[in-house]
Amino acid sequence: MKPVTVVGSGIIGLTSAIALQEAGFQVKIIAKESFQNSLSNKVGAIWFPFEIAPKEKTNTWATQSYTRYLKDLAFPSGVSVIPFINAYTSDSNTDWKDQLPKGTVREATKEELPKGIDQALYAEVPLVEPGMYLPYLFYQFLAKGGQFQIDLISSLEEMAKLDDLVVNCTGLGAKELCNDKELYPIRGQILRCEKMDSISFADPTKKGALRYIINRSGDTIIGGTDYENDWNRELNSDDTQIILKRIKDSGITQTPRILEELVGLRPKRTAVRFEYDLEFPNVFHNYGHGGAGYTVAWGCAMELADVLKVG
Repeated sequence: MKPVTVVGSGIIGLTSAIALQEAGFQVKIIAKESFQNSLSNKVGAIWFPFEIAPKEKTNTWATQSYTRYLKDLAFPSGVSVIPFINAYTSDSNTDWKDQLPKGTVREATKEELPKGIDQALYAEVPLVEPGMYLPYLFYQFLAKGGQFQIDLISSLEEMAKLDDLVVNCTGLGAKELCNDKELYPIRGQILRCEKMDSISFADPTKKGALRYIINRSGDTIIGGTDYENDWNRELNSDDTQIILKRIKDSGITQTPRILEELVGLRPKRTAVRFEYDLEFPNVFHNYGHGGAGYTVAWGCAMELADVLKVG
């Protein structure tokens, strides 16, 4: 089997590693930390294209990922399918709805809309609970003969020396590794709360004023913030109050009981970097997925495996 090393242990790294194993590669993952400490373990992880480009490519990846998640429903994976309301405007990317099975998506009725939302799509979409799904993937990877190593890679040159083929899934870390001026953070602060009764919804239509509720099996994620070029990884109590106010203004009368407050930096780029490196042609880049890592992860991973098989 041809060896390949994947750098990064988040959702992009793990799905890439497994797709490569399924394509016949011998895979090793090297990461600066385990998946439990990655950004991927902090997020709400519901399926919908958010802050990711280019839409023609990402819509296809999202559809492929949707199909893959449906296969995971048969296992204790942390994947379920839930109703979800996604607000949009005339400028929003809604083309993805045309690629899903008929009956999956419809216009939300006025009665279903949270306050402050004029129009939205109602869809049955995969919800992925990171606390269950990431271990599910990781132990699949090990069971297929994968190796895992914690190590800090400090340069692209060092990365290129790891193996004959290397896949860069370092997310925001690629900014320094690759001197990537197109890559920047979108700071997200969220609240993990006791489970609520509200339907899950997201309103990404107002820049800098993102709001959403994601109901999971044992808790509810309330968000959020979408502050561009904000590198602050510390909790901000003012943001917590802003998040709570937005949810209250949405017509939610239930008072959230906060269990945990979390901050993460989404790796946003003008377009996902999905290509071989020009200077180090044995390195393939797969990063810059914004707030839609879980939404497109499997689609990216499966195309990656096809590209590397061809060589």
